[in-house]
Amino acid sequence: MQPQLLERAIALAVRNVQAGTGGPFGAVIAKDGVIIAEAGNTVTTTCDPTAHAEVNAIRAACAALGVFDLTGCEIYSSCEPCPMCLGAIYWAHLDRVYFAATRHDAALGGFDDRLIYDEFAADTARRRIPLLHIARPDARAPFEAWWRRQDRVPY
Repeated sequence: MQPQLLERAIALAVRNVQAGTGGPFGAVIAKDGVIIAEAGNTVTTTCDPTAHAEVNAIRAACAALGVFDLTGCEIYSSCEPCPMCLGAIYWAHLDRVYFAATRHDAALGGFDDRLIYDEFAADTARRRIPLLHIARPDARAPFEAWWRRQDRVPY
């Protein structure tokens, strides 16, 4: 754990608010203690609801390293990652997550993820946004095509 990297993530979040470029969140990705990428939240300025600091930092780190797998890297976030960002962190194979503020702190600031956590725990038939399975005979065709490719790159 490198405290200066967590301090950097917090400073990015504060600067992001002061500059008006997005929400109060910042993230830093490091490998062997060296910063690979850093980013703030840009949801409102890019009109992209997925442009959270962690996702932006993951995209920047992958681009900087020319990889889609960030094994060997750690992420330092100004706040506990939301469910979407946590999913991205798992897909990116980051080794560790360090965060400062908790999701409860974020809720006090107007960023409450409780609905999403509750929705994930709910049966799909009871969610606010319906998930409707439409059975089709060709539904598995994309996966079958994937498995037939000899040059597929697992991720």
